[in-house]
Amino acid sequence: MTLPSLRRFRLYGASALALALAAPLDLSPFMASPAHAWRIVFDPSNYAQNVLTAARTLEQINNQIVQLQNEAQMLINQGRNLASLPFSTLQQLQQSVQRTQQLLAQAQNIAFDVQQIDRMFQQQYGAMDLGTSEGQLVADARSRWQNTVGGLQDAMRVQAGVVGNIDQQRAQLAALVGESQGATGALQATQAGNQLLALQAQQIADLTAVIAANGRAEALIQAERAAAAEQGRVQRERFLTPGGGYQPGNARMFNN
Repeated sequence: MTLPSLRRFRLYGASALALALAAPLDLSPFMASPAHAWRIVFDPSNYAQNVLTAARTLEQINNQIVQLQNEAQMLINQGRNLASLPFSTLQQLQQSVQRTQQLLAQAQNIAFDVQQIDRMFQQQYGAMDLGTSEGQLVADARSRWQNTVGGLQDAMRVQAGVVGNIDQQRAQLAALVGESQGATGALQATQAGNQLLALQAQQIADLTAVIAANGRAEALIQAERAAAAEQGRVQRERFLTPGGGYQPGNARMFNN
């Protein structure tokens, strides 16, 4: 190879090497372009909008949680309001009323019956006949006295029965008031109130029975007085009615 050729070869090689070394420097803008495309840019207004949206979403979630809690509490309260009162005095009240009714049903001679009262007054307390014998008048008077005494005894028995119910009523009243104050719902409070009203009704029934028994005894007393006055009138008229006069007869004073 000639010297000029060798020189040209060296110059060509050096140029090629220089071009090869310079190539990365020329491509560096193209390699740097992707890094420039992924650069993050901060937008304050967009960030504030995102924070506000997140806060509103969190507030909605909290409101929904509170609403669910309120609904659950409402269901619990409804369950309490529908709970029945686990206490009842109905049986005791019915037994007290039954005892009072039995005392009234045991009325002596003249019971609390309209038909029987009419029949007995017609027989023993009505107008008396002048032809009635003295023995019959005495027997009728004794029967009326027995009716009066029986009426007074019946009244006292009813009074004793009502007084005997007072202690039981006191215990029932204390229990019902305690149940009413400790009621967990509206239904329990209402049921306790209804039982208190039932207890009051039972007390009124006892009071009515006492008034009826006392009234019966007083009526028998007044009826006996009226019948005694009628009997006195009959006996007085019989005494004052002119008879056949004195009729002589034989009298024996000694057996021999």
